Amino acid sequence: MSRPLSLGTGEEPIPPGGTIGILGGGQLGRMTAMAAARLGYRVHVFTPDAGGPCAQVAAAETVAQYDDFAALAAFAETVDVVTLEFENVPLATAEFLAARRPFFPPPACLAVTQVRTAEKSEINKLGFATARWAPVRSADELEHALAIIGGIAVLKTNRFGYDGKGQAKIGPGDDAQAAWVSLKTDDAILEGFVDFVREISVVLARGQDGQIAAYPAVENRHRDHILSETIVPASIPPALAAEAERMAAAIATDLDYVGVLAVEMFETRDSLLLVNELAPRPHNSGHWTIEGAATSQFEQLVRAVCGLPLGSVAWRPSHMINVIGEDAQNWPAYVADPRAHLHLYGKPEIRPGRKMGHVTWVLPTSG
Repeated sequence: MSRPLSLGTGEEPIPPGGTIGILGGGQLGRMTAMAAARLGYRVHVFTPDAGGPCAQVAAAETVAQYDDFAALAAFAETVDVVTLEFENVPLATAEFLAARRPFFPPPACLAVTQVRTAEKSEINKLGFATARWAPVRSADELEHALAIIGGIAVLKTNRFGYDGKGQAKIGPGDDAQAAWVSLKTDDAILEGFVDFVREISVVLARGQDGQIAAYPAVENRHRDHILSETIVPASIPPALAAEAERMAAAIATDLDYVGVLAVEMFETRDSLLLVNELAPRPHNSGHWTIEGAATSQFEQLVRAVCGLPLGSVAWRPSHMINVIGEDAQNWPAYVADPRAHLHLYGKPEIRPGRKMGHVTWVLPTSG
């Protein structure tokens, strides 16, 4: 251990030389570990899958299931603080570790963000709009919810969905019963379909002292339900961008959040903002910050969980694309582009829809 630890919320800063535990071994953990190393921290990754993107750059790796409490206890003994790059870690796992080491974001935040109905309720409680929604626990409840919401709707699993997985679109005349069966769950949510102009997101960091540093609202474009590109900043009026940042900050404060939080929103055709989802971790739409901002979202996470002051979010216009599936074969062209910043995640197998990396271009500014 790098220093004596008292259990609690991590009021004392963790100095460089300490070890950050990360739950989840994917690319978000990888980029967090690289940012941590730059500040002099080590990373110990806990993951069910050996040799993943994070482990390739981490100081240590524990390979075990998230319900292996003996392995979790041993892991906790080796780290100074725990965070995550994968929000669907079981809540019991987060609570177990939080009893042993400072854990950010707090398990209470995960209890909200892991459950869509809880998340929507919390957002609506703050007075922020979402798509119309209703909980659905049976085929009969689905029929009732469809009658209330009307028009086109999207049926989603209430927990553990991402990148378009675990959902089905239902329009007038569609077989709602088939959609219900396809989800293979008795815990779902029905959301009204939003006819939006664009999807935007705000990525922010909140420190243990309540300080908030928000990046500008960005525009996100999807392909097959997977983020394809992010444009910085979003082409929306300044007042709407400021409102998006205000809403994101209010949500983070309400949750007493510590770490990096992404708030996804829709801009409607009447210039309103609807909150779509929260991501309690670094977010794909914030990858541009590695080159396009003074402090990346990954360094901000390290700073927040270690109790350091947050960094500057001064930024430059940027364009980021995901390298998905076979797009990874285009790496020679990206390497040859003197303005392109290529990040490959070290995944050994190319699969359709798999995020293999990303590329960022920092755009020239006038003056």
